[in-house]
Amino acid sequence: MHNNLINKYYFINKFDTNLIDKQQKDTIIIYRNYLNSNLSEIINIKYYCKKNNLKFYLSNNIKLAINLSLDGAYIPSFNKSTKHLSYSVKKNFVIIGSAHNYKEIRLKEKQCVKFIFLSSVFKKNKNYLGLNKFKLISKLANKEIIALGGINSKNIKKLNLTSCSGFAGISYFDKKKAPKKGPFK
Repeated sequence: MHNNLINKYYFINKFDTNLIDKQQKDTIIIYRNYLNSNLSEIINIKYYCKKNNLKFYLSNNIKLAINLSLDGAYIPSFNKSTKHLSYSVKKNFVIIGSAHNYKEIRLKEKQCVKFIFLSSVFKKNKNYLGLNKFKLISKLANKEIIALGGINSKNIKKLNLTSCSGFAGISYFDKKKAPKKGPFK
């Protein structure tokens, strides 16, 4: 399932041009700030990403993402709603979502997401899967899988052992050097 155009998703919780400028043009920016979400900040990120040819998604507010003509929206694992299915969206609008287990994968499929972020592949938290369990669960999905959780420059090559279509994170993209193009290197 690997191709040369892996999907890279960078989660941000504030507007920082220095961090956004380090990203490659094929990295998708996802604004995920559940505590202090600010409309003017979202609009500023939208225009900055547009100026720099970066795609921009909004987390957990599909209606606002549609109204602002963003590139897409991200549905976190705790969001179980399907009311967005009644919304009218433009042709290229992409909805993505995250899951931690098989039950949540099925829910994301019912929510009609394009990609499922499966977490946590490396980060040892309450949702820790590990590489083998990640591979097993991802085979059960009917959507493409994006790896999430604890990905860094030391373990990114291990993603070649999976059938994931890309990866997402925060700290990996905060580093001075942005990820290389092509398969996981």
